Amino acid sequence: MCASPVIERRDDLIVPVSEDEWKVRIDLAACYRLVAHFEMDDLFATHITVKVPGPEMHFLLNPYGVHFSEVTASSLVKVDLDGNIVSDTDHVINPAGFVIHSAIHANRPDAICILHTHTVAGMAISTIEEGLQPWCQKATRYYKRLAYHDFEGKAQDMDERERLVKDLGDKNYLVLRNHGLLVCAPSIGTAFKEMYAMEKSCKTQLQIMASGGKIIELSENLLEHTAQQFENDAKVTRERPSGWPSLLQMLDRVNPGYAA
Repeated sequence: MCASPVIERRDDLIVPVSEDEWKVRIDLAACYRLVAHFEMDDLFATHITVKVPGPEMHFLLNPYGVHFSEVTASSLVKVDLDGNIVSDTDHVINPAGFVIHSAIHANRPDAICILHTHTVAGMAISTIEEGLQPWCQKATRYYKRLAYHDFEGKAQDMDERERLVKDLGDKNYLVLRNHGLLVCAPSIGTAFKEMYAMEKSCKTQLQIMASGGKIIELSENLLEHTAQQFENDAKVTRERPSGWPSLLQMLDRVNPGYAA
């Protein structure tokens, strides 16, 4: 049964949305603010997109020109797979930035949320030929589960989408060469936690490389074992609260107002 509609209020606009969509909007706005709080934003660049509950192929993303720390549930913009705005809003989006997300959403229905960043650590690792290495425990989750897509210039050409989707395949982690990082996830909270871990892994690798010390190499069997442990943990997390409510409580203290 479809959830009863609620009223989204923004300035003088009144737009009916379902309760399910409103909850997703709150979580997505919170995710944008958490990305800013943990310094993974790039002013107005990059996107976090999520599929709107329901049969339509509609997605929510940030209004262009609004800093991540100021995104609210009602300011999020609803678009279709071609980047056309399908909700009543005064805001605009960056359609070129939606190219990557639309390609993945169209071909990976399991990717409910896609989070893309341009962090210093992520961009640095994306330029290194060997990419992200499983040198520490946190980074072992990417062992043989990380995809790479070569740089083709700014991701604005529609024909690049086919190559990007082919490179990603069925993996949930992607390094965009000379560009940044991307994760796919079945929920907003999972997408944030996975990107947080990926970002920390990149920072750790750069610290290791800067130290000049001899790296302890782990066996392939141990790497695969640990990666599977992370996958098993993820399955358990989907069955019980993952810590997302606690992150929202923290956000309520440091940057409230995302649910407006």
